[in-house]
Amino acid sequence: MSVEIVIRNAGKRVSLRNLKRTAERALKFLRQGQAELSLALVGNQEIRKLNARYRKKNRPTDVLSFPQEGNLPTGQKLLGDVVISVEQAARQARKRGRRLRREIEDLMIHGILHLLGYDHERSSRAAKIMREMEREIQRFVRKRH
Repeated sequence: MSVEIVIRNAGKRVSLRNLKRTAERALKFLRQGQAELSLALVGNQEIRKLNARYRKKNRPTDVLSFPQEGNLPTGQKLLGDVVISVEQAARQARKRGRRLRREIEDLMIHGILHLLGYDHERSSRAAKIMREMEREIQRFVRKRH
C-alpha cells in the first residue's frame, strides 16, 4: 500500500504522519491494501479552480476525488487522487467545534469512498449507505490497537 501526500499552499500545518496512518488504516478496512492513493492538501484558490474545471462550480469546496483506472507496474491498484482544501476544512472544524485533524481525516475518508464508487449525490439511499460506511471507517481508524 502506498499513500503519497503533497501540500500546496494549504496555509495550516498538518501532521502528515498521522494523516498517512489514518489513510492506510482506512484502506486496510476497505480491503484496498494493495492500492495507491494520492492526497493533496491545498488552499481555497486551487480547489476552487479544480471545482470550476471539473464540476462547473466556480467556488471552493472541501474535498474532491479523482478516481483512476488500472494498475501500476508494481501490481498495485491505482485508486486515484483526493484533494482537500485545508482552508475549508479549518472553517468547517471551527463551525463544528472540532479539531482540524479530525475534519481533514473525515474529508479524506469521504474522498476515498468516492474513489471507490460511493456517491451521496445519487440518491438519499446512496447517501445513507455512504454515511454509514464513513462512520464504520471512522470507528475503525480511531480504535486503539
